[in-house]
Amino acid sequence: MEYIYPILIFIAMGILFGVLLVIVSKVFAVKVDERAAEITEKLPGANCGACGYAGCADYADAIVNKGAPMNACVPGGAGAASAIGGRACRSRAALQRHL
Repeated sequence: MEYIYPILIFIAMGILFGVLLVIVSKVFAVKVDERAAEITEKLPGANCGACGYAGCADYADAIVNKGAPMNACVPGGAGAASAIGGRACRSRAALQRHL
């Protein structure tokens, strides 16, 4: 009987902390723009900074939110620019102006 109470206390604490973690994760959740995440997936992922941004995620965010040119990714080249242009819902004429 002396082992039952500590085990029950640990189980109750585990459940309580689990519920608290779920609540805190919902309250402090960070909203991420899905378009930027999809553009990041289309980039090569080199994080080289050749585009002038800190990495691929920063470059994708700049494309979506700041109107950065789609052809700045040197390692991805024209293939990445075409894939990004298709996702960014820009016309092919706008893509050709940037190339």
